[in-house]
Amino acid sequence: MSTATVTPTATAIRLHESTLQPEAATRRHRQPAGEPWFTEIRQGQTLRIVDLEGNQAVDVIFYARHDASEHYSATDTLLRQGGIYLTTGSVLMSNLGRPMLEIVADTCGRHDTLGGACAAESNTVRYALQKKFMHSCRDNYLLALQQADVGLGQRDLVPNINFFMNVPVTADGQLTFADGVSGPGKYVELRAEMDLYMLVSNCPQLNNPCNAYEPTPVEFLIWS
Repeated sequence: MSTATVTPTATAIRLHESTLQPEAATRRHRQPAGEPWFTEIRQGQTLRIVDLEGNQAVDVIFYARHDASEHYSATDTLLRQGGIYLTTGSVLMSNLGRPMLEIVADTCGRHDTLGGACAAESNTVRYALQKKFMHSCRDNYLLALQQADVGLGQRDLVPNINFFMNVPVTADGQLTFADGVSGPGKYVELRAEMDLYMLVSNCPQLNNPCNAYEPTPVEFLIWS
């Protein structure tokens, strides 16, 4: 029995600007630096995530709203597109093999699917023992889920997307954390293919160069 594999090849960057106007958005939400957020997105709506000051990593997990056991799957997404980065045209797949969202516009061009969310454990391993108790995306996720009270918890945390984050893969398959490739005002725009929950950590990480060592605010816009 053969199994499909994904080789660590770069997805071609496909920049594409949106025609949607911010003043026509039905919702605008500014997310403070380092903070969590949990919200709903309806099928057919378009979501824009804006990197207001540049190089801010936005860690996101999507869940199907009517059955949250269905969630974003990094594995299914990478197999679908045959590459390790997300950009215009990428379809975010669920663990049931169904499309959840499609990236319909992107002025950054590269979003990470492999680096994961920072946590007390990874801060300790990557940086230093004294970094263990620094604020992390995993803590953000748990706080947001507790406040949302929709039946999701620690066991529902799965590998996430890091929008605007740059995590190159070396020739020997190692991950490296590099300076971001985004900039002030860059955005990624996604169309929802089903009703969704969106779990966000506006990454508080202070120890790697992906956000220039300084977390900054981001903005979310939604069009119906």
